[in-house]
Order: sequence, then structure tokens, then C-alpha cells
Amino acid sequence: MLNILRKKKTAKKIWIVLAIIIVPAFVFWGSGSLMRSDKEEPLYIGKIFDKKISPLEYKEARDAVRTQMIMQFGDNFSQMEKFLNLDAQAMDRLILLHEAKERKISASDKEVIAAIANSPYFWRKGRFDNKMYDETLRYAFRIQARAFEEQMRQNLMLSKLYREITKDILVSDEEAKKDYQKANEEITLYYLAAAPDEFAKNILPSEEEIKSYFEKNSLDFKQPLSFNLEYITSGSEEKIKNLSVGLNKKIELDKLLKDTGMSLKETGLFSLQEPIPGIGWSAEVLNLLPKLIPGEFSAIFQLDKNFYLFRLKDKKESYIPEFAQIKDKVKDALIKQKAKELAKAKAEEALKQAKESAGFTKIAQDLGLKADVTKPFKFGSYIEGIGASDSFWSAAEKLKEEETYPSLIETTTGFYIVKLKARSSFDETKFAQEKEEFTKKLASQKQEEFFSKFLEELKKKSQKN
Repeated sequence: MLNILRKKKTAKKIWIVLAIIIVPAFVFWGSGSLMRSDKEEPLYIGKIFDKKISPLEYKEARDAVRTQMIMQFGDNFSQMEKFLNLDAQAMDRLILLHEAKERKISASDKEVIAAIANSPYFWRKGRFDNKMYDETLRYAFRIQARAFEEQMRQNLMLSKLYREITKDILVSDEEAKKDYQKANEEITLYYLAAAPDEFAKNILPSEEEIKSYFEKNSLDFKQPLSFNLEYITSGSEEKIKNLSVGLNKKIELDKLLKDTGMSLKETGLFSLQEPIPGIGWSAEVLNLLPKLIPGEFSAIFQLDKNFYLFRLKDKKESYIPEFAQIKDKVKDALIKQKAKELAKAKAEEALKQAKESAGFTKIAQDLGLKADVTKPFKFGSYIEGIGASDSFWSAAEKLKEEETYPSLIETTTGFYIVKLKARSSFDETKFAQEKEEFTKKLASQKQEEFFSKFLEELKKKSQKN
């Protein structure tokens, strides 16, 4: 069967679990590779646990993630691909595989064979079909059988790691009931809103105030280390190679560009914390920056389907701009701060009056605030005109009707004071009927959240060595 795994496979459920646990990193990684001559020192994509990751290792991990996504999304993969950060997931995969190996987690040939044989993707007429398997690998996954089977071995290892990390994450009956209530109970609130944007309209700081603010907070306006790259790109590897050969022969760049029909482009200044203009996020390009010699082009660099030659045009050290250069930016920052301070002061006064039993409508009129009533909302929903409901639901959870929450609620849009108008109780009978299934889903969610935190800590650890 499967040639006994080429002398050396998982149901759809495992693929979905793997798709969940391989979450994107907060560092964006490019999808390129570098091509150098045999005489040059081999380059690497990055390091994890002080181990260099070669372009080949990175490519294999990315190919494995791509296969997973095809199996998860099927015919919709091509539409979904642009929304999937396969590059970041590839790095996560390498980190998790390293951890699995450290824990002595493995997958036998027998397990891999069984996983593939039991996968519905390769079934025809209710059973595994070898021809279906070969055709799927060739036309859908575009991968050789040996490589796919090793991907499957790694996937089983990651699945085992997931179960080992999350096996003790359980949900009690009390937790299930509380979360069911949170998911199904609706709350309606009276609220007062103090929005900084409303107060900002009437704030007109003087020239002296703006300058004084800049002097006290100049570090807030510090510009980071920035780079400006010149580059030549083409979808044709042959064209780029010919141009690179010409440059090595000292042929003038203008002539080479004219002969090949390509052009010299420029990114403009960018920092390490932002996407590269015209190119996007790419860790490999950022890693390449320290190696670039001003005036000299890099080796050929591949990003997705395009090929590049890079040259460092300018490097600007971190600096604090002159006040005159960023006066308007400083003014906006000062207005924003003053408006927030004023909004908070108004909200605190409003809360004080609310505690003294003053009505929300009168308070709003006296202090120039907005008074309104929300529509019934659930936890995790969106409150029209306000935003995410979570902090409001949590604040009102234990309030009695007509009771005011004793503290301000701060969001990105302003400061709020809330009072419970009504609460719709959840159906106890319905909960009893749905308890088992709801508890399973909640446990699965908690496990995913726990594993995500585990992965984030693992990623931090992987960069400390």
C-alpha cells in the first residue's frame, strides 16, 4: 500500500486542527529565496533556537502549510490564498516541529499510512483509491508522494504535540453555564458618552503651547532607522540573470536596462517596522539590509514569482526632526491629548452626578455629553455607534435594573458611563439540551486559546538563544 510509504498518512478532522494551531506570527516573513554561486557563503532565512533555517527548510515548511490550506479550503484555496499568511505559518511550523522533536514526539510509518488511507480526500466509492491519491498529489497539491508523506508525518507529530499541550484543559459545568449565558443573554444599557473627537473641535493651542509640548515630548516624534533601496525586478529569471552577468562584467547599468527593457525602481525611505514600499513585508529583505554594500547590487533574490536585484541607495539613522518640519503633527498630538483629558474630566464629573441619582438626560445637557440607549446586544457583538460590546457586557453583567456601573468604561472612541435598562435571561431548559455539545465546543476553544499562548511564548523563547 502506497509502496509502503516509499520504504520509509490524516482524516479531515486532523487537518482542521492543524489549520487552527498553526497560527500567524506577529512578525511578517517573506516568501523568497536567495540564489548565490557555490563560492559564496550560504544564506539563511532566520534562526530559531539558535539554529539557522536554510532556504530549503523554509520552502519545505511553506509547501507543507500550502498543502494544508488546499486540503482545508479545497476549490476556494485560490480565492483565500491572498488572505493567508503562509510565510508566517511556515515559521510557526518550524518552531513547533523543533518543540515536538525536543519532546521526543514521533510518528511511525504505520501511523502515516493509516492517516493517509483514512483521509476522505483520497477515497473513491467509499474506500481508499491509489489512483485518486496519485492524481490528487499530482494535479491538486502539485507535490511528489515522498514529500507529501513526510509532510503527513510531521502533521501527525504536530497533532500529538497539540494534544499533549492541551490535554489538561477542561471545562466545568459552572464554566459551561456561565459561558452559555454570556453567549445567549441580551443586555440593554443607558449610556453617557464623552468622546475626545467632539471636544477636539474647539481646542486651539497657541504656538507657544505647541512648541512647549514638543520640547517635553520630543522623543515621541523620533524617526526610526530608515533605508532607501533601488531595485530591478522581473518575472523572468533569465532576464535578471543576464542583467546580473552584465553588471559583473562592468557593463553600464543604463545600457543594460535599455537592452532588457527593465527599469530601476526606488522604494523611498522605510523603517524596519513597516512594509517595504512597492514590495510589502519581507523578513528576508530586511535581513539582507545589513549585508548590502552601498553602490553594489545584491545577488538575485526571489519573492513569490518575481526576481529582484537590490542596491542600497541611502541609510538614515534614527533622528528627531526639527520642530518646524513636524509642527502640524505636534499640534495634532497636543490637541488629541488635551481632548482626551477634557473628555475624561467631563466623564468623571458625569459619573459623580450619576452616583448622586441625577438623570442621564440632565447630565448630558449640563456637561455637553451624549446620552442614548443601546439596542439589545450579546457578548462579542457590535454596539452601533460605540463598537465592541465585550467591556460593556462585562460591566453590566452583575448590575440590577436601573443600577449604574461604578466606574468609567474607556474605549478607543471615548469614555462611557452605563446603567442597566434590561436583561433577557437565557433559557435554562435549552441549555440543558445543548449542554453537552456546547461544553465540547467551549473546551475546544479554550484548548486553541491555550495552545496559541503556548506558541507565542515558544516563539519568544526561540529568539532568545
